[in-house]
Amino acid sequence: MAQSAPAPGSPRSSAPGGDPWAAGGVMFAGVVLLVDGILAIVKGIAGIASDDVYTRINNYTFKFDITSWGWIHLILGVILVLVGWSILKGAAWAWGVGIGLAALNLIANFVWLPYQPVWAIISIALDAFVIWALCAHRAKPVI
Repeated sequence: MAQSAPAPGSPRSSAPGGDPWAAGGVMFAGVVLLVDGILAIVKGIAGIASDDVYTRINNYTFKFDITSWGWIHLILGVILVLVGWSILKGAAWAWGVGIGLAALNLIANFVWLPYQPVWAIISIALDAFVIWALCAHRAKPVI
């Protein structure tokens, strides 16, 4: 059984669905959603447990009580963990839900910027990558 190398100039794709970066990105997206969900749970627990953990903002347009933010992050974090795990398990429904939740988490972290700017920006960048990875990888039809 001889194997031949691809012809020079022909595209090499390790993924059956196209772009290998996007295929690897899907697995990374599942892991990022899982980890981002766990971090959101920790953020939420910290906000619920003590109002002194995060800085108080006086004149902020999107002003919420820190405990309210804690509950928002806790609930969103639990859902992110479940969807991230489902993406890693290969559930087809989790892709669309993952895109929507990553967008929702991106918006929540944008509004959360004054409280934790560095972590909010990191989370926004990761959510943007998750959205790209889940949208960019499409399996080719088998015909």
